[in-house]
This record gives sequence, C-alpha cells and structure tokens, in this order.
Amino acid sequence: MTWSIVARDPVSGHLGIAISSRVVAVGAMCPMIRPGVAALSSQSYTSPVAGEAMLDALADGLQAPAAFARALAGDDGHMWRQIHGVDADGTPFALTGASCIDWCGHWTGDAVSIAGNMLAGHQVLDATIDAWVGGDDRPFADRLLAALEAGQSAGGDKRGRQSAALVVRGAQVHAEVDLRVDEHPDPVAELRRIFDLFWVERRPYMATLPTRDDPSGIFDPGAREAFIARFRAQAARDEPPSA
Repeated sequence: MTWSIVARDPVSGHLGIAISSRVVAVGAMCPMIRPGVAALSSQSYTSPVAGEAMLDALADGLQAPAAFARALAGDDGHMWRQIHGVDADGTPFALTGASCIDWCGHWTGDAVSIAGNMLAGHQVLDATIDAWVGGDDRPFADRLLAALEAGQSAGGDKRGRQSAALVVRGAQVHAEVDLRVDEHPDPVAELRRIFDLFWVERRPYMATLPTRDDPSGIFDPGAREAFIARFRAQAARDEPPSA
C-alpha cells in the first residue's frame, strides 16, 4: 500500500521520513517521529498504536527485536504490519509481516531504512536505495525526496498515486520540514514543487524562529528582514535543491 524511506542526517542528527501511497493523506497516518528516540513508518494495514508502542519501547532502551515483540504483543494482525525506521543514533530497524501484500520488502543501510508493500516490484525499492546511496551530496531533506522520486519513477505503488509527505525533525519544537500532499494525481511531483518553493520562500523565515537555546529568535522587523535577505543571497549562490 505504501513505500517510504526513513533516515538520520549524519551531519545534524535530524530524523526524516519521505513517503507515498495510493491512499488519501498517507502523511497523516504512517510517519511518526519522536525527537531523541526514533523515526518510523507504520504501514501496510497501518497501526498507529503499534507505531507508538514501538517508539515507547525504544525510548525505554529496548533493542529492535525486543521492541517489536513488545509493540506487537496482543496484536492479532501483526503479520499484516510493516514497521521500519531508525533510532536517534542512526541504527535502522525493519519488520515486514508475512501477510504483507506483494511486492513487499525492506532494506536497511547506514542510518537508513527503506520499505514498501503492494509495490510495482522490487525495482521500486532498488531505485529508492540507489538514489539515496548516490545522493549524499544533497541536503538531507532533498536527498529523502529525491529517493522517493526515484521509487516513483520505478513504478511506486502498483495501484497508482494519491498522496505523499516529507517530514524532517530535529531538537526544536517546530519541524525543519513538514509538507504533505494529501490528494493529487501526481503527489510526489507535487511534493517536489511545494518543497522547492518552501526551500526558497519559507526556510529563510524559519531560520529566524525562536529556539530552545534562543527563545527570542530574531523578532525585530528590520533585523529579521536583513537576516532573511542575507540568507536568500547565500542560498542563491548555492546549488538549488532539485538540481
């Protein structure tokens, strides 16, 4: 029903998820991030309860096998579940139940987990993996999205296209990126369009927000405008995220 990539940024330590599916609003249901603990996607007959229980188990210090066992205890539908992600240290974990609908499977690498079910074929996973591994010159959020785009180009969800989402969170109250396309004939392409707009227009403003270390942020109108201008001038000298 869904494929997704979950990873930890080796530079910032931020956790991120990119996901797409042939259902409405996949971003409202499957991705879960708990800063300092883990990021995961609970998909294929999605169980937010199991996702939350997995995060609780990891927060309690359990390793993935024991965390899965505790999270799925009492769940008679556990064979239909697919849950995967990375913890705050970058250790990946993944479980694909025996009853997940073909094509289904998962792969884990260095601080990354990629998984899907009801896909057009194994090539979707392979393309997502290749794009991620070859994309380490991209900013983290863009790298996640580029990997998702590669999986879509390889066929994506075998039933078609409907929704997509991209979330990146660090230690702050606000997400670094939190974008959703809840219903669209080409959701991954639309997510790219929104992301590129966000990268240019909204990201500079978000850099002025209060943080836990600086609860004031940049609030003076003149200082804020000057900072945003400098931010955009620097960004203009850098390669655009979709290049």
